Amino acid sequence: MEPRKPSRILFVVLVIVVIAAAGAASALVYEFNKPKAPHPLLTVQEGDNITVNYIGVFGSGGQAGRVFDTSFQSIATNNVTYPKSLEYEPRPSSGYTPLPVHVGPTTPQGGYVVGNLTFDSVVTGFWQGLLGLQGNQTATIVVPPNLGYGPLNQSCIGTAPLSFTVPVLTNVAASRFSAQYPGVNSTVGVVFLDPTYGWNDTVFSVNSTTVVVRSSASLGESIHPNGLPFVVAALNATTISVSSLLTPANAGAVLGHVTSGGLCGSTYPLPFIVSAVNFATGTYTMNFNPEVQGETLDFVVTVVDIFPA
Repeated sequence: MEPRKPSRILFVVLVIVVIAAAGAASALVYEFNKPKAPHPLLTVQEGDNITVNYIGVFGSGGQAGRVFDTSFQSIATNNVTYPKSLEYEPRPSSGYTPLPVHVGPTTPQGGYVVGNLTFDSVVTGFWQGLLGLQGNQTATIVVPPNLGYGPLNQSCIGTAPLSFTVPVLTNVAASRFSAQYPGVNSTVGVVFLDPTYGWNDTVFSVNSTTVVVRSSASLGESIHPNGLPFVVAALNATTISVSSLLTPANAGAVLGHVTSGGLCGSTYPLPFIVSAVNFATGTYTMNFNPEVQGETLDFVVTVVDIFPA
């Protein structure tokens, strides 16, 4: 008996099965390799808590371009590439970390605590400028005074003369001598450095109520009352004439300080910025406002982490 030949129908079925299996395999390969839709990236929204690195630079005024604050230690210690502002205060190395910021106008007392971080509010222009940024994105935020630290407080601004005279003999109440000249013995003939001008003073005479101090300046001597550059311009038997070396070019670029009588505060020495020098009026202007007040501030920020609300 001859062997039976395979059914033609069975052959066709096998072919169909093989083709179907190959098609299914191809479909699986395509499904595995086709481009995937990207996961949506987090963006900063109001109410979020984020950490951010930043460089704060003056965008206006006599200190335009100078750094007044940063979270980067490498920038804080680089005064060549990143010159610092007059009132810049460095921090310990451990203080240079991303800043925790609550993105919103207010925070509860003590801020929002996430893990070991506390998120507090910042000036309006700063947190508003963060809205819509993504993680690891860098942007520049421009903060005008009305969205930053506010306009200048005019009561914190005063003027002082560029030239004035100092008496050679100064009468000091005996009860106030130690406060005016700390550490000085009120004995006739004692010589000491004047705490305001730096020239030599001598205790000239003493009685029960008054100590007379004689100042001995030299013509052309450089002095620094309130930390500013002056020079002894003239002398006579009764007065010492001093003149400032400030010029209009120094406006906004010189820091002075007072140890009494300053405006807007009572913590001494109280700093001020020379904001103007006016030869016509013979005066310079002392601005006791914090240096960031009344100025446009530019922040270069990089979002580090986002903790959604």
